[in-house]
Amino acid sequence: MKKIVLTTITSLVLFVSSTTFARTDPAILNQAAKNVVTVSKAKTLADETGVTLTGAIVKHIADDHYELKDKTGSIVIDVDDDLANGWQLKVGDKVRIVGEVDTHRIKPTEIEVLQIERVK
Repeated sequence: MKKIVLTTITSLVLFVSSTTFARTDPAILNQAAKNVVTVSKAKTLADETGVTLTGAIVKHIADDHYELKDKTGSIVIDVDDDLANGWQLKVGDKVRIVGEVDTHRIKPTEIEVLQIERVK
């Protein structure tokens, strides 16, 4: 019985790890490195396009959603807590994000953040 429980837990951990790894697909990261764009340009790109954006956090919307603004406009970004590497993301922070365009039928386009760093 203990072996079954241990095997089940191990399988679950491996599944979650592989799902998390899938979010950081190297092809998306490579595409984002070549696709340094403004917010207004990001809003016009196709779903799942890799992008790199730089701007300032102007609003904490809820949970892991923030508003990022550059000189061309603003967009909602989705930043998982574990991406900030121990620092608390707050209004006024200037950041560079690597992420993936996330289009929706009804609500506006967002960016699913894969990597984030503070910039000066």
